[in-house]
Amino acid sequence: MDMRPEPFVPPAPLPRSVPPSRLEMIRTILRNPLELWGEPSYTLPWIKTRFFHDSTIIVNDPGLIKHVLVDNVANYRMADIRQLVLRPILRDGLLTAEGEVWKRSRKAVAPVFTPRHANGFAGQMLLQSEVYARKYEAVGGESQVFEIASDMTELTFAILADTLFSGEIVTASDSFAEDVNALLHRMGRVDPMDLLRAPPWVPRVTRIGGQKVLDKFRNIVRETMDARLRRMAADRGSAPEDFLTLLLDRAATGALTNEEIEDNILTFIGAGHETTARALAWTLYCVANSPHIRDAMEEEIGRVLASGAEPVEWLDQMPFTRAAFEEALRLYPPAPSIDRAAIADDSWTDSKGEKVDIHAGMTVLVMPWTLHRHELYWEKPRAYMPERFFPENRGKIGRFQFLPFGAGPRVCIGATFAMQEAVVALAVLMSRFRFDVTEKTNPWPVQKLTTQPQNGLPMRVTQRTVSLSA
Repeated sequence: MDMRPEPFVPPAPLPRSVPPSRLEMIRTILRNPLELWGEPSYTLPWIKTRFFHDSTIIVNDPGLIKHVLVDNVANYRMADIRQLVLRPILRDGLLTAEGEVWKRSRKAVAPVFTPRHANGFAGQMLLQSEVYARKYEAVGGESQVFEIASDMTELTFAILADTLFSGEIVTASDSFAEDVNALLHRMGRVDPMDLLRAPPWVPRVTRIGGQKVLDKFRNIVRETMDARLRRMAADRGSAPEDFLTLLLDRAATGALTNEEIEDNILTFIGAGHETTARALAWTLYCVANSPHIRDAMEEEIGRVLASGAEPVEWLDQMPFTRAAFEEALRLYPPAPSIDRAAIADDSWTDSKGEKVDIHAGMTVLVMPWTLHRHELYWEKPRAYMPERFFPENRGKIGRFQFLPFGAGPRVCIGATFAMQEAVVALAVLMSRFRFDVTEKTNPWPVQKLTTQPQNGLPMRVTQRTVSLSA
């Protein structure tokens, strides 16, 4: 007899049973695209449809996803609407650059994120997590409610600043979380002019309020670059060998322009940590609603910390904690859609001989949001069940069935960094504190560049009194 409790089913839009009207579609896209998808998106391997004047295919079949993102990747460029939303923010950063610009940037950034190099960040991740934990310790033995979504943004920014910029980002962090939220709220969403495919020079009314914040971020980047360049000019040996110095060295050789460096730094400051922050917050929320999972995580974390294992080993030695984070990534993928457009006519045939034709210009939507909740590929797809990602079960999950970091040549360059960061942060926080929901904890997932909790994530934080001795 199975005595396990029923798994927690966290909040998410129910699949639509009736297609929306044109007006309702526009309102939904502007308000929250996650609420747009109907039952076929969660039950069929692919669906051909039309959005306004665009012929579109929503792709859920892992084989077809592999074909688009890997096997015939050269035939698929970034979709227009994606670029209309993101390029005003990131310009030629890694997320938005294409062609030779993207290749040069990727080659320049790649050395920082090799597994060997990324492993060296573990100690800094631990240090910054411990420093941030003092915020909760400051309230003493009394529990207190904190806004966890904002807190995780601040924590991951502190880790990013220390690991990639040696703590030398020219900004005060007290308002950083609010600035990120303002930037994504105003700039990271679809505008009616985007739906009409208006050229970039046409004003986007919904983004007017975000330009001031974007300018602030751009100024932070320029001041950070200038300060490091002055240091390098005065004494090259005194400059830390970090992400920032690496990029500036590449500029000196002509491999990257100063504008491309600025765009990539902004990409990492404004978006690189944001995805991990959101996933950490969703993890703490789901775990708080799953006491048996929290108990198992606390036991695992306590045992590994008591063993004296180095933080670089935690990702491998804490499989339950890693699984809890990955299951949150499944339910709330930070990047809920991967948008492409076919350059030339293409076709693909599945294992049963059914052929899928994709004509030139067609928009191809690979949707981690629907793929990760798809009835063909997941048992109880809406439930929070970390055991899916236990080592003995991982082999059942296809490579193109789970796409929190994308796939193919444009797979997230910081995926290993993010996974290690998440496990270290969770281990530090959960070894010292217990996170509980309150009567005001009522998050609703909305898509604004990343999958964010509307209404925030207020949670009660209580200091734990446990011994970590062996």
